[in-house]
Amino acid sequence: MTDAQTPKKPAAAPQAVPAQPGRVLQVERRDFTQLVPENRPRVQSMRGFDDCYTDIVDYIVRCTHRIWDERDVGLIYSHYTHNCVAYTTLGTMYDRETHIRDTIQRLVEFPDRRGMAQQVIWNGDDVNGFYTSHMTHGSGRHTQIGAWGKPTGRTYCTRTVADCMILENKIYKEWIVRDNMGPLIQVGIDPHEFAQSLAQRKFDLGEPVMDTAENRRLLGQYPPESEADLSIANNEGEAQLLTWLHHIYNKRMFGKIHEIYAPNCQWHGPLMRELYGVAAVLQQTMRLVALMPDCSFVPQHICSVESEEGGTKYALRWVMDGHHLGYGSLGAPTGHPLFVMGVTHFHIKDGKIVDEWAVYDEFSMLVQLKLAALQAAA
Repeated sequence: MTDAQTPKKPAAAPQAVPAQPGRVLQVERRDFTQLVPENRPRVQSMRGFDDCYTDIVDYIVRCTHRIWDERDVGLIYSHYTHNCVAYTTLGTMYDRETHIRDTIQRLVEFPDRRGMAQQVIWNGDDVNGFYTSHMTHGSGRHTQIGAWGKPTGRTYCTRTVADCMILENKIYKEWIVRDNMGPLIQVGIDPHEFAQSLAQRKFDLGEPVMDTAENRRLLGQYPPESEADLSIANNEGEAQLLTWLHHIYNKRMFGKIHEIYAPNCQWHGPLMRELYGVAAVLQQTMRLVALMPDCSFVPQHICSVESEEGGTKYALRWVMDGHHLGYGSLGAPTGHPLFVMGVTHFHIKDGKIVDEWAVYDEFSMLVQLKLAALQAAA
């Protein structure tokens, strides 16, 4: 057999960069350059991930910056599966190409937008998959025509959490909870008019309003379940937090807030509200429940990391559903169904909640009410 006929050996598979002893990065107290380090040894097993990523926090912060700030949108092809499902407060994307189109549209409409990482809370590994809850502060200026209409030139700041499921360098499922109401108000757009136009488009496309009549928080005439469902908890701290929230939201024992929050706690909420003290937390918690007083609170995922600042930080993704039966920021009660998807980050030290970051979208709730009204009138 001649050399030309000799079968070639297959190219060797690229070798994973071995992990070195060290701690996974934490976002707080670090400048951006420290979150995307050069020549840092890999400190966590990252089978199947690009060599530039040294741990899962480095991955989610660095690839987000590369796609959004460095404008390498095409990296979505190597960082998302083709059939990645992305759940947002205003709709669901079912494929990678839709995700790419949405990213390009946002970058064009808000060209000076910056999404600055505030926290990454995570769990998992490179065998079973990672889960990250990545909270950012997004700031920018409305300078280009787009989905928001004629540019106003005004600045905005908003809070967003993206929860991702990741395996071998690719995100295969994502939940994006963005506070859309805050930026609309900040740039001078009437949220009711904008919600009406969006609801009309959804109505014209035949998008239905899903109303399950009752959410089974109460089974007939029984009271709520006395104990929380702890099946998603990974440790005692997560189980304790789920128990507290079950008592507050499902059993309506709002007085529990006085027991579990530190007197000097801070509450960071939608519309970039920054409030202080137990009384503020109590009011804001009841404010949300008051909009739909028959609501059920259902935790969907929880993870936690020990914090370099002391204590533990938790990320909880949750949903609430009920009916618009109470007064509040959405106007007079309409009786229409309401669904809320949210993510809350908590910082617990010495058995007390010292910080809570609650992210949910009041604008998406407004769109739901407008769409329900259109369907009721049809």
